[in-house]
Amino acid sequence: MPEALPVATIRTQVTVPLAFPDGYTTTARVFTFKGLVDGREHLALGLGDWAGALDRLATGGAAPLVRPHSECLTGDVFGSQRCDCGPQLREAVQRIAETGGFLLYLRQEGRGIGLYAKLDAYALQDAGLDTYQANVALGRGEDERDYTVAAQMLATLGVPRVRLLSSNPDKAEQLTRLGVDVAERVLTSVFLSPANAGYLAAKAAKAAEVEAAEAAEAADVLAGRTPERPVSR
Repeated sequence: MPEALPVATIRTQVTVPLAFPDGYTTTARVFTFKGLVDGREHLALGLGDWAGALDRLATGGAAPLVRPHSECLTGDVFGSQRCDCGPQLREAVQRIAETGGFLLYLRQEGRGIGLYAKLDAYALQDAGLDTYQANVALGRGEDERDYTVAAQMLATLGVPRVRLLSSNPDKAEQLTRLGVDVAERVLTSVFLSPANAGYLAAKAAKAAEVEAAEAAEAADVLAGRTPERPVSR
């Protein structure tokens, strides 16, 4: 049974021209919201023929391409090579603009632990921990991101079904549990550099772990057994 969501409303919307360092440009319809459960200033960017994508969805057509992208100041703005966030944002904007859909820009820096804590985690990574171990060493969760606000934003925009642009199985699991129909998961590209090789390896291992755990839970359900672990957050 999907979780019931508090109702959010559109606060305002405005057209914003976008330009990236490599010269790519496009235009976004930027939506702000009232009533999001965490009270943060999250944004939805309508890209390409997003209105046409909504019309097609409403008449039984294909689901729009949607990416929930978690804010990364160091990668998105300053071009840090320690992660792949900046290149993923750039890729997502173009891919969504080509088909029509939405990028949800979520204010949950450092997988939800905040900017200062993320930089503290960088220091621990320099000492040998991986990105998840560093968060835990700081007394935080491996990944504290919660996609309730993403589901609220999609409901407000009239997007009950999505093609999810993400290589993270937890995003699909959370959105499904929150009542969003994930019709397809479209994988992002791999943006490997010498500086982020360890980070990407840790992300890939974590994604495989989540996929395996969810497959085991599904097998338990089919066999009538109670899953041994709580549902992934």
